[in-house]
Amino acid sequence: MITKMTVTNIHVIDQNSAYDFYVNKLGFNLVDDIPMGPDTRWLTVSPPDQPDLQLVLFPVKVSKMFPKETAETLISLIKQGIFGCGVLTCNDIFATYEELVAKGVEFIKPPSKEFYGTEALFKDDSGNYFSLQPLNNFGNENNI
Repeated sequence: MITKMTVTNIHVIDQNSAYDFYVNKLGFNLVDDIPMGPDTRWLTVSPPDQPDLQLVLFPVKVSKMFPKETAETLISLIKQGIFGCGVLTCNDIFATYEELVAKGVEFIKPPSKEFYGTEALFKDDSGNYFSLQPLNNFGNENNI
């Protein structure tokens, strides 16, 4: 049986910019940065408290995997914020929000209390969006 997910990808437009965003702004740890041929590399990062989950910062560009029309369509959709990538958690959503805003992270929605808990929404440097929530957000009546 499958026991857990260890690697997944986030489609990015520019790996260098994505590296800067995920490592220097979000505080993720660099796991791998391995050249894979001309203009290609295997670039993975992990959230600091979850080293067994690697996120591949997977570039969308014209290649064998992405023909020109496909790459152009994907890049357009990513820039429009069509893809939601997931939920990230933190200990203090308000302090984390202020820290990320100071680092230049673009928030779509500041922390606000919803029926399911407290969340903020932000975009990465490519346009992918994430929900930021405090730990134990769901089912916790003090979910702020």
